[in-house]
Amino acid sequence: MCEEYAGIRLEELNPTFLFTWKGKRVKDEQRYHCHDYLEIAFMMSGSGKYRIDGKVYPVEEGDLLIFNPGVYHQGLVKDVNTAVTEFFVGASEIAVKGLADNCLPVPKDEPIIHTSGDLRQRLFKLCASMEAENEVCQEGRYFMMKAYLMQMVVLILRHQMQPEEILPGYAFESVNKKYIVERIVSYFGDHYAEKISLDRIAENMYLSPFYISKIFKSETGEAPIRHLIKIRLEKAMELIKSDGNCSIKEVALKVGYEDAYHFSKLFKKYYGFSPSQVRKQG
Repeated sequence: MCEEYAGIRLEELNPTFLFTWKGKRVKDEQRYHCHDYLEIAFMMSGSGKYRIDGKVYPVEEGDLLIFNPGVYHQGLVKDVNTAVTEFFVGASEIAVKGLADNCLPVPKDEPIIHTSGDLRQRLFKLCASMEAENEVCQEGRYFMMKAYLMQMVVLILRHQMQPEEILPGYAFESVNKKYIVERIVSYFGDHYAEKISLDRIAENMYLSPFYISKIFKSETGEAPIRHLIKIRLEKAMELIKSDGNCSIKEVALKVGYEDAYHFSKLFKKYYGFSPSQVRKQG
């Protein structure tokens, strides 16, 4: 008997991985075209446009586009300054109950899934994993890519066919945002003395820098780097007051600043007086 989950015949979930590609779209795609295989495109950052079956749709970070066989599409540029970074996966030999071969379900109103919350984060993680695996080209690469592809397909089917019931008053998106912000704040608290960049944090969390900055500000009211500066300066104040033998340059290094002059300027702007004045008062 065929085992079913969310409408997919699991015993037939044995796709052929064809390719993966990541790139930034800085010019319109030359051809308005279609394929005889499945193509999945995930927008990792920025914004742009897509012409799909004769209609132009706006796309932005977090959007998932499913190009089933025969679906004509063409990537277009909206603004080169906010060019979209796209991640493509090609596949065949996919059988979903009630659909033609190599097809996945798509929303009725438009062929774009606007992801958020857990689904968006997991797709970012899968794309990052596939990109990393593609770069190293180690033995067994194809099977690793196929495994990631299978996860992506199941996630898409779960979202399309078995949407989670959100109870009244329960904001899943808000809870997910709070969790991400808590992780970032915790990371700042543990690593404030090290070199920290938003790009590195985003890479570690499999999210985009823009998305992280946006949700951090929405939850805390300030940009993540500004929050990091506040943590560093408060730690510096503690060091200056508790250790009279530590020079201002040493204090700066201990809280993540190699340039003592830059550190002193930030300190004075934040507190209204310089580190040296604190030392003299102490």
